[in-house]
Amino acid sequence: MASSLTTSPGTSGSEKTFLGHPMGLAFLFMTEMWERYSFYGMRALLVLYLATNVADGGLGMNDATAVAIYSVYNAMVYLLALPGGWLGDRVWGARKAVAVAGVVIMAGHFLLAVPAQASFFIGLALIAAGSGVLKANISTMVGHLYSDKNDPRRDGGFTIFYMGINLGAFVAPLTIGWVGQQVNWHLGFAMAGVGMALGLIFYFIGFRFLNAESSRVPSPLDAAERSVLVKKALIWLGVAGAAYAIIGLAGLFTIDWALWPLTILGLVLPAWYLLRIKRDKDLTPVEQGRMSGYIWFFVAAAVFWAIYDQTGSTLSLFAKDDTQSTLFGFSFPESWFQSLNPLFVMALAPLFAMMWVALFKRDKEPSTLSKFAGALVLIGGSFGVMMIAQGMAAGDAKVSPMWLVSVYFIQTVGELCLSPVGLSLTTKLAPAKYASQMMGVWFLAVTAGDSVIALLQLIGAPTDTQAWFASQGVLAAVAGVAIFMYRKKVKALMGGVH
Repeated sequence: MASSLTTSPGTSGSEKTFLGHPMGLAFLFMTEMWERYSFYGMRALLVLYLATNVADGGLGMNDATAVAIYSVYNAMVYLLALPGGWLGDRVWGARKAVAVAGVVIMAGHFLLAVPAQASFFIGLALIAAGSGVLKANISTMVGHLYSDKNDPRRDGGFTIFYMGINLGAFVAPLTIGWVGQQVNWHLGFAMAGVGMALGLIFYFIGFRFLNAESSRVPSPLDAAERSVLVKKALIWLGVAGAAYAIIGLAGLFTIDWALWPLTILGLVLPAWYLLRIKRDKDLTPVEQGRMSGYIWFFVAAAVFWAIYDQTGSTLSLFAKDDTQSTLFGFSFPESWFQSLNPLFVMALAPLFAMMWVALFKRDKEPSTLSKFAGALVLIGGSFGVMMIAQGMAAGDAKVSPMWLVSVYFIQTVGELCLSPVGLSLTTKLAPAKYASQMMGVWFLAVTAGDSVIALLQLIGAPTDTQAWFASQGVLAAVAGVAIFMYRKKVKALMGGVH
């Protein structure tokens, strides 16, 4: 980690810095990089492990169940970001929340390393819970490093932090994926646990460089609130525990008894939360209109993420079953395809940032609505490519890996049109009363999208057909065209936000 004793903008006197930024950024960068390493490394193996025959060390599940488990897991990570943010704001403070979350994630990965099905699913639940809490709080701590919200280094600091995310996501499948597939599945999962352990070491070493604000609980619970919440939590846990005990004792329990409730929760909760904010009587007429406009963007994002997040599920299975695992005479495991997206993000993100600035200076930058529409058309087009590839993989034929390379490239371009824009737009359209919570609402679009895919798998929709890719591709493209056609109507609801 490079550091220098220099005087930087927004600092007083000479202090140790990291690339001109507060030194705490270096340790948060390393924590997030290793946490993402563990997260994406495990995720690169997840569906492949679930769908691999028991004789080959996997769990031997059918493809539909494997995709449903993956989708529900991913949905829960983003759903739990909401209570994760609440824990940071009202119970622990961001610093303690990240520490607890990191330990929970590490424990979850090491449970996956135990060759027992029960420990595997307990570990998966722990990783989802820990990731949701960590995701909601570590970015907040980066912001705390810059006491002055107008500090010119602030955006640059988040850019460096974002690169740490993608660096971890890029390296993880190349290492954890290779070990898991070529050596031993559970050793691969253990490597993810070691990655999180390294992240925690950097985090604890860097405590003294973090802003004291990160330890503060912004809005602590009073004794009465705490008592009510504990009672409600115990009641719901008791009801759930009793229900599943009865189901288990009756010999009726299957994985569907876990997947169905979580899938329904992932669909109902985002809709309820949006409706709750939209109907809040404290909102001004302008804020009400902005929320109506935001719902268009939320639905569009849910459609986008429903397709995008299949990179680790249906596309992984396509890579395993229908794609050649050699290129220019070099053989590689299917999990390596998961490194393409972060690689493309690191290569293209700076170019996109420069392109938007150049277009803005010429008064030709596309509107937010146009960017969203373009992202949906691109993600739809990527599944159009997949439809063709699926058709070419009929029978025992396997297609060139370049088909998947092109799909990941198209999807990354779409992501760069939608994801940063969506985050920015969420902060602009957020009602003042819900300024902090709206970032969690944005993540709920991922939950909703992944839950739709889980639902389709639970009702038996086959993923290895051209119809699977064609139907979703057309839906996304039509949604993109609809947003573009109705852009004036949506713009009118945005209350002057551009």
